[in-house]
Amino acid sequence: MNGILLRDAVISAANNIANQVKLVDALNVFPVPDGDTGTNMSMTIGAAKRELEKAGENITVPEAASITAAALLRGARGNSGVILSLLFRGFSKGLAGKNSPTPQEMCAALGLGVEAAYKAVMKPTEGTILTVARLAAEKGEVFLDENPETDLWSLWEVIIRAAADALEQTPELLPVLKKAGVVDAGGKGLLIIFEGMGQVFAGNGIVPLKEEVIRQSRSQLEDEFVNAAGAYDEVINFTYCTEFLVNKQEDTPDSMKLRGYLESIGDCVVVVEDEEIIKCHVHTDNPGKALQEALKFGSLTNMKIENMREQHAAQQKKVQDAARTQDVPADEFPYAPVNPEMEYGFVAVAAGDGGQKLFYDLGVQKIVSGGQTMNPSTDDILRAIQSVPAKTVFVLPNNKNIIMAAEQTIRLADRTVRVLQSRTIPQGLSAMLAFEPEAGRDDNILAMNKAMERVGSGQITFAARDSEYDGYKIKRGDLLGMENGRLTFTERDLTKACIRLVKNLIKANKESSFITLIYGEEISAEQAKKVESALRARLPSSIELVLIEGNQPVYYFLVSVE
Repeated sequence: MNGILLRDAVISAANNIANQVKLVDALNVFPVPDGDTGTNMSMTIGAAKRELEKAGENITVPEAASITAAALLRGARGNSGVILSLLFRGFSKGLAGKNSPTPQEMCAALGLGVEAAYKAVMKPTEGTILTVARLAAEKGEVFLDENPETDLWSLWEVIIRAAADALEQTPELLPVLKKAGVVDAGGKGLLIIFEGMGQVFAGNGIVPLKEEVIRQSRSQLEDEFVNAAGAYDEVINFTYCTEFLVNKQEDTPDSMKLRGYLESIGDCVVVVEDEEIIKCHVHTDNPGKALQEALKFGSLTNMKIENMREQHAAQQKKVQDAARTQDVPADEFPYAPVNPEMEYGFVAVAAGDGGQKLFYDLGVQKIVSGGQTMNPSTDDILRAIQSVPAKTVFVLPNNKNIIMAAEQTIRLADRTVRVLQSRTIPQGLSAMLAFEPEAGRDDNILAMNKAMERVGSGQITFAARDSEYDGYKIKRGDLLGMENGRLTFTERDLTKACIRLVKNLIKANKESSFITLIYGEEISAEQAKKVESALRARLPSSIELVLIEGNQPVYYFLVSVE
């Protein structure tokens, strides 16, 4: 074993899973279009491939292992990518200082990786990538006890067979896999990675990339540049983003009257209150009228008015200038040293310009583009964190599959990072509304967590394939109603689906008084208005409903009830 061999093995593994991404993605047991396990694992180990290809021919085993671990850590995407990075981090620790590791030392290093992965997962689930990795390492140890004089390829062959056997058993450990008739996607991805490494250990060279994968990669790069040029080509209905706080008085009128007025002069209205203040946000052409009306409810503070058309024009010019010079646009997350006078900052993950705009308006400094089916890497989130010059940066992942990647930034950042466990966009928005700049860090964390707990979150999406899941027989194209991450019904009519979802969320949260309906990129304004009207006709007058253009992919509607 030497450094070049390990370097080539990891490159071979990256090529092997890149060639089979669609196969792994297709193993998604859930019928929504979020089968991205293969994509996440491929992009994660692809980060290591890029770094290793820069290494010279004098690379050592510890160097190759360290480069791999560091690149995977920063490039980790989704839960499967994070677990893969943890496996290789432990593997790297086991190979530290070993320039010519024996098969016993290689197997022991793999065991350390398995141990690290299990420790990092709060509630390890058997029947997943963890099981496949653990049983492969254990079978390797047994083989070495019986064959102490073996060579590396013989050991790795046993590890591959053991991983394949473990993968076949995953449906017996996870009923949801058995019902769907598939094996675990993460476990399959790991087996493919082991097989790619094994080809090099067997002396057969690096697995070549298929030509179709090379073409797709080039096409994606071109699309990314084109998409960047059009990313800000949006319609701005009102010019000024206006925010302020109203200090309530003893005789302050009902805040719903203020909300009604703001909706009459603008859009994207958010009005929330507690015992002391009313927090307001509106896009309008008449910020003076908004402030004048608000004075009837109390004294004003923390006022902020920004010209969104100027901001939009400046961003468009930046992208167009880059396109004309055929340069890649400048890093949107340039490093910023910590400003001792800036206590708090925010980074959020969101897809769709409407949802992203809401987070910006509520005080988030940096948005990482991503969400379901497009999980950002740890490094994407880290660069955003390090571009916010605050002493403490709060991170809102807004998706359960991004939380682990976000948490990896805590030990990488040069400033304090706190990751809030927001699993949906509505939870993230509620956390931002609960934030108080003058409060202490721990008090804010408590308040934001409580705000997220009070939010009932729902989504309307579509079935990407025929399936049977959790007792539901689902046909491709069916509308799926999701309540707090759980599939609760199927429907064929969009309006009926939204009404049913909202009613269910209200039933679960009997004190509901405010509903936010965020429509996605596949929904026209006319369709959204139709759904809004149908909902208003069925809601009691005590419940406020706000419709927002989110332009998010995958989900036709995001719903929050609080």
